Amino acid sequence: MSLLVKPCSFCGRPVAKGSGTMLAKNDGSVLWFCSAKCKKNFLELKRDPRKLKWTEKYVKGGIRRK
Repeated sequence: MSLLVKPCSFCGRPVAKGSGTMLAKNDGSVLWFCSAKCKKNFLELKRDPRKLKWTEKYVKGGIRRK
């Protein structure tokens, strides 16, 4: 594995060195996306990755609120 492997900000899959998209926000935070699908779901559609089964951040029993 390379040292520059980062998890995708949406789905949690690893983004290898030289692939994916990096987005730097105005507040200085950096978002990494493995695909255009993840980028669109996060930025344009504003979806929660915990509710989508194809992401690694999916919560099977549902999201519990306190």
